[in-house]
Amino acid sequence: MPTTITVRAVRDADFPQWRALYRGYADFYRVEQTEEAAERVWGWVNDPAHEVSALVAEDGDGRLIGLAHYRPFARPLSATTGGYLDDLFVDPAHRGSGAADHLLGALREIAAERGWSVVRWITADDNHRARAKYDQLATRTMWVTYDMAPAD
Repeated sequence: MPTTITVRAVRDADFPQWRALYRGYADFYRVEQTEEAAERVWGWVNDPAHEVSALVAEDGDGRLIGLAHYRPFARPLSATTGGYLDDLFVDPAHRGSGAADHLLGALREIAAERGWSVVRWITADDNHRARAKYDQLATRTMWVTYDMAPAD
């Protein structure tokens, strides 16, 4: 396990390692992800004008071991802006290293700097290991999530 973990914004040169992590994330959730889709997301996280940003966790040897994709979202009922964590993934070989804690801690700091009222995310009901971590760091809500397809 690495002794030093650094969290930072993603850089252009990170693509190969980021892609390996993002492929692992898609595989974990059994989502087929084309190279075109991954390259589109990579473009988003490297475009300062796009709402989606990315953090990576790097070990002491400069290897990326985790990623987090996040963005602001409007909260009309409270007239505030929150932060939404779309994706969080730590390489299975580095789980338990503290990488998730570091990524979530960095996101908490970003939220404070930007004046966000909350950082929110969803996870699969059967993602027990992640949920145990999240239960330590955040409050589980009562909300149930639905997906509706657009009109044809």
